[in-house]
Amino acid sequence: MTTIFDAPEDFATTALAGFAAIYQRNVRLVKGGVVRSTKVPKGKVAVVVGGGSGHYPAFAGYVGPGLADAAVAGDVFASPSTAAVARVCRHADQGGGVLLGFGNYAGDVLNFGVAAERLRSEGIDVRILPVTDDVASAPVDSSAKRRGIAGDLVVFKIAGAAAEAGKSLDEVERLARYANDRTFSFGVAFGGCTLPGAAGPLFTVPDGQMALGLGIHGEPGVSEEPIATASDLAKLLTGKLLAERPAGASKAAAVLNGLGSTKYEELFVLWTAVAKELAEACVEVVDPECGEFVTSLDMQGCSLTLLWLNEELEALWRAPADAPVLRKGVIIAAEPATDEIADADGPQSFAPASEASKASGKCIARLIGNIADALKEAEEELGRIDAFAGDGDHGQGMRRGSAAASDAAQTAVAAGAGTASVLAAAGDAWADRAGGTSGAIWGLALRSWSNAFSDEDKASDAATVEGSRLALEGVTRLGRARVGDKTLVDALVPFVETLERESAAGRPLVEAWNAAATAAQEAADATSALTPKLGRARPLAEKSIGHPDAGAVSLALVARVAGAFLKEAVAG
Repeated sequence: MTTIFDAPEDFATTALAGFAAIYQRNVRLVKGGVVRSTKVPKGKVAVVVGGGSGHYPAFAGYVGPGLADAAVAGDVFASPSTAAVARVCRHADQGGGVLLGFGNYAGDVLNFGVAAERLRSEGIDVRILPVTDDVASAPVDSSAKRRGIAGDLVVFKIAGAAAEAGKSLDEVERLARYANDRTFSFGVAFGGCTLPGAAGPLFTVPDGQMALGLGIHGEPGVSEEPIATASDLAKLLTGKLLAERPAGASKAAAVLNGLGSTKYEELFVLWTAVAKELAEACVEVVDPECGEFVTSLDMQGCSLTLLWLNEELEALWRAPADAPVLRKGVIIAAEPATDEIADADGPQSFAPASEASKASGKCIARLIGNIADALKEAEEELGRIDAFAGDGDHGQGMRRGSAAASDAAQTAVAAGAGTASVLAAAGDAWADRAGGTSGAIWGLALRSWSNAFSDEDKASDAATVEGSRLALEGVTRLGRARVGDKTLVDALVPFVETLERESAAGRPLVEAWNAAATAAQEAADATSALTPKLGRARPLAEKSIGHPDAGAVSLALVARVAGAFLKEAVAG
């Protein structure tokens, strides 16, 4: 049980601030993450890692010479926002380019990917590396779909050592990808984890059972078996990994990882059995690590990771590192950084707007306020739906994101912003505060929608319809979801198509919109029969059958609220 906190919403940011205060020798706090507190040579490749909070020492604990240059931290189990990723990368960039490393989760792929696009447009060479080590999350012939779990540590260690050695961005990327291809993990859980402020765990494991193939965001395992002895558990863990041993590989870096509540002594007992199994398989273990490296709040369980080494990778694995979670070899000489970090984003300025556009902006701000109220009321139900095969945080993210969007829209209105600027500001705030997949998608949708409007003209019916298509195109291009994948897109596509069809037939916007909202609701209900093909729920597809997708349900809810708002505006 996660019991020590003040406001649950502030848990992640407060924890990060405390970490930075304790480890000032290693890190400096910036908005949304931490960067190295020591001088970094100009021209060095910056290795920036990140993901949701709740996994300490991942990811902030990886920052230091020989490992990462910076880490981005989202809310608990939620991807950091696009804005946060881009901001931390700008602080870390030394002119040699940036390698962005993260676990292969939909929200991280989306947010880190969009941030990379934004940074490239600014002239920074950015490469992205999703870690895919979890053998339980996809078969070997679909390894690109696998999740990143404790393999994050070894892949980032290889990348960090290569960058510390002064290698080029091309070389750092090549070595990191090669390490990722040769890294495999498998884990088990004996008990679930509890989010700060939650009444109970995200999942439970029956007494006397263990969940196999757990996720590190509170996702249940893919199957359950009776709890095994240390010897039998070692056979299970090593057997899963040895099955994918590369041809001719005889050396491996090994990491036995605790998930948050498993005692170190238990891990030490397990390691003796793991080492025996690996020795019998003629595997030479190089510099093994045992402890907590990628946790899941207070989850009880463990995972085993093997990185199959060649001469090149072995040298990088053994290379010195000096981060809070991992110290290897001699201490790397470093001086404290002396530059000042300008962390405030500053007040946002907006382009001049016409009175007509300002009036439309005020209308949009009122609508977003209504949406925020509705999502706050629906938070518990959306979380309940999400928890069937996800981590149960969808309702929380939607509430936070919409509330931030409402505040940002009101601020923009007060600053004299027009229609396009108000909606864009709302989208950016939604993404930044909500984090995760849903935050990125809603931020993308609203910002894309804003491109149909202007700050010179009032929001027309035609522009509103056009904006829906732009939102859909933005979400599908970067989010990669399609109809049938059991995501928000299953409701968004019929909404947009119905809105366009009804508008083209000459129906007034309010009628066309409400017809589209009905189509979205019907489509959201129909997702109950689907199995997820993207995101955290994919490895637990069978558990989601019979339950609608939370993202599709929330999209339909927002569409209904907007329809009611339009109807009231017309009547008024």
